[in-house]
Amino acid sequence: MGLMDKFLGQQQTQRDIDEYAEIEADESESLEPEVKMDVRIAEVHEQQDALDIKDAVYDGNLVVADITRLRTSDPTVEHITEELRQVADEVGGDIVKNGDDQIIVTPTGVRINREKLGSR
Repeated sequence: MGLMDKFLGQQQTQRDIDEYAEIEADESESLEPEVKMDVRIAEVHEQQDALDIKDAVYDGNLVVADITRLRTSDPTVEHITEELRQVADEVGGDIVKNGDDQIIVTPTGVRINREKLGSR
């Protein structure tokens, strides 16, 4: 099972689930609000991985894609970025490359503010 399968809802093992630490909310928050969007985490190793990211964005999810496995000079990064830019344009979302290691793609109606918090 690949890492993309773990993050994109394929079969998860207990070890996969244990990789994330659950942060408990106050007990007073007994009613859970309706979830309208998920934040999905993706790891990109090759061009094919862009398909799962595109599907997640079309489904209305925000995706944080880790591209550290690809060399910055690799043309694959440019191709993937262009594919994801087209998806963001199609759905009315947004896309930003965060440093050399992340691409963030948002669904319809979600804009990425380019001003970093705490950067005065």
